[in-house]
Amino acid sequence: MILPAVKLGTLALKTFCKPIANRLKKEAGLHPRFRQFIINIAQANHRFTTNVQRRIYGHSTDVAIRPLNEEKAVQAAAELLGELFVFTVAGTALIFEVQRSSRSEARKEELRKQELQAMKQRDEELEREVQLLKKKLEELEQLAKGRGIAGLFSFRHAQATNNGNRNPSLTPEKIV
Repeated sequence: MILPAVKLGTLALKTFCKPIANRLKKEAGLHPRFRQFIINIAQANHRFTTNVQRRIYGHSTDVAIRPLNEEKAVQAAAELLGELFVFTVAGTALIFEVQRSSRSEARKEELRKQELQAMKQRDEELEREVQLLKKKLEELEQLAKGRGIAGLFSFRHAQATNNGNRNPSLTPEKIV
């Protein structure tokens, strides 16, 4: 139940962040200090990308790079800001989903460990019971050997009569 709600919430968040990013783009160019800040970011980004492109194509990188005009810089910075916002929201949603999934896996692993521990405990109990039964069987065999073949038949006869409530003094519990 919670998984579909989380996924739906993540999708809704991603859908709502697009208009927010567009609003940020619009507002970015209106405030003077913020406008200058994003122009500086856009110019630095322009220099960086131009140098990378020149290196990729094998051109010289020591040539002066002409700065963008103010409107292009504001537009480029606003685009960068919008994309950064969208990717930040998507990255946060991804991190949240990974953490949720890992917590779920940890719970499942803990349940598996508990089940394994319970199975081991049950196995040890059964092993102790088998050992006890083996010990009782050995005692019965020793008792039967001490009486011989006739003792074995009399033991069976004693059990049969005990089951019929004829001789309660010869119960198997008292023999063992």
